[in-house]
Amino acid sequence: MARNSILFAGTANPPLATAIADHLGMPVGACTIEQFPDGETAVRLLEPVRRKEAFLVQPLSPPVNSHLVELLAMADACRRAGAARITAVVPYFGYARSDKRHGKREPVMARVVADLLETVGIGQIVTLDLHAPQIEGFFHIPMDSLTAVPTLCEMLRTQVEEGTAVVAPDAGALRLATEYAHRLGGAVVVTHKRRETGTHTQVTHLVGDVRNKPCLIVDDMISTGGTIAACMDRLRQAGARPHITVAATHGLFLSGAQERLEREGLRNVFVSDTVGTPIQWTKLHVVSIAPVIATALKRFMQHRSIAELY
Repeated sequence: MARNSILFAGTANPPLATAIADHLGMPVGACTIEQFPDGETAVRLLEPVRRKEAFLVQPLSPPVNSHLVELLAMADACRRAGAARITAVVPYFGYARSDKRHGKREPVMARVVADLLETVGIGQIVTLDLHAPQIEGFFHIPMDSLTAVPTLCEMLRTQVEEGTAVVAPDAGALRLATEYAHRLGGAVVVTHKRRETGTHTQVTHLVGDVRNKPCLIVDDMISTGGTIAACMDRLRQAGARPHITVAATHGLFLSGAQERLEREGLRNVFVSDTVGTPIQWTKLHVVSIAPVIATALKRFMQHRSIAELY
């Protein structure tokens, strides 16, 4: 089976690609990815792909534009070299927050990225916990959005006390919080926010009871940390116990995020390894999602369903 498939890694998260390949029992394909002095991206495949199924592992994490161009170049190289099928494994889908227009003169960049990926010959997309599930509708090719929730919940079972409130830091995370609460038990609480700047948000309402309860804040990503920091402040004001755990699929941790999250009562932060975590922090725990992705890819190669992985 593996002889008819090959997996290549972009530069966004090589350790994840290696872990996926190890679970599949196949090596990472050899290729070179370089940047010319003027910033142009150069890709060369060092192994044949003709009539093979090519898997390209490349999250669209910062720097998003560079990693996107790498993925496009890798896919085009595979297409021109005669690959039978190209599947892009994009654990973190960049530009997902640009899924609609907030004004009349703004782009919908998630749709632009979808069009670009299809244009270069990608026949299938695999991602995890899309920020906006409707993005699947931007594609004319199969898009499978897996989830890290079961994997994270396995780690959280030993951390979450009975009676913990599962908190969605905004309305967009409510569906995710409901899934965590279903798996771990506990009531769902949601806060409503108003974004004031790119890094600062203000919580305006809290719906649910958190008095004297430990809290688990869940979201699909941690980027600047502003939303979760504001949520923690509001929970403490509402009488929550100083025992707060945070869980998110994608840990981007942009500049200043760790400092914003260092609030009184924060015990642990759990994220998956969809992106390369740029910080070292004793409270941070990274859970590998490679087995889930590898299982999905193996089932694709065997023409089997992946319904139970959702």
